[in-house]
Amino acid sequence: MPKTTNPMAKRSGASTNIILTAIVLVVAVAVIGGVVYFGGNNTDNGASSGDKVASSVLNPEGSHQVLEGGQGAPTLVEFVDYQCPACHSFYQSTTSKLEKEYEGKINFVVRNNPLDMHPLAQPAAKAAEAAAMQGEFKSMYHKLFDNYSSWAVSANGGNNVSSDEQRAQRQFAEYAEQIGLDTEKFREDMNSDQVQQRIDKDLADGQQAGVTGTPAFFLDGERVQFSQGGTSPLQQLRDKLDGELAK
Repeated sequence: MPKTTNPMAKRSGASTNIILTAIVLVVAVAVIGGVVYFGGNNTDNGASSGDKVASSVLNPEGSHQVLEGGQGAPTLVEFVDYQCPACHSFYQSTTSKLEKEYEGKINFVVRNNPLDMHPLAQPAAKAAEAAAMQGEFKSMYHKLFDNYSSWAVSANGGNNVSSDEQRAQRQFAEYAEQIGLDTEKFREDMNSDQVQQRIDKDLADGQQAGVTGTPAFFLDGERVQFSQGGTSPLQQLRDKLDGELAK
């Protein structure tokens, strides 16, 4: 007898293929949307929240404060990579605005977390720490981000990060002079063991806190999770800060 084909089996197989294809497309759209929303694929947004990290890990004595709200004020901690495109994007759209809106109301602490994927992240962190040794961390922090395109981005155009350390070092020295630092001491401090140890300490604390990418934020010891879609990261942080201030 001639072999017959079950039409239901064909339809079942086709339906299964359609479902699988739809699932793949949905997942792809979700992943791409997340990368676009946060401005880079190295944003740390995947760790669990709820468990608080000790203040001694996130904000040890001597940590650099961009904002000072005093004892008892909410404390926002950011682990940052100065060459990270997502960190620069957050600075432009979020943290620089929070500085103006919450001055005197919160503590905003910045810690180093230079990533291996960014060749000038370590030198930039050293520039910030060397400036801190002359009491000008905040000024250098702003110089590095406000002038991001002049040292962090490839001179050949596009959005590729630069690996030109000589150009970056010239820029850092100019920033040091502009903010009134002793430039000779600045250069010495950049290459000092003390500065390297400070960066290594920040990296170790970040690892202990579960930081795997940048920027990574903690508010009063709890990891800040950003939802993708809906309100902006700026508004999400405003809501969290306002909630803490209202307590």
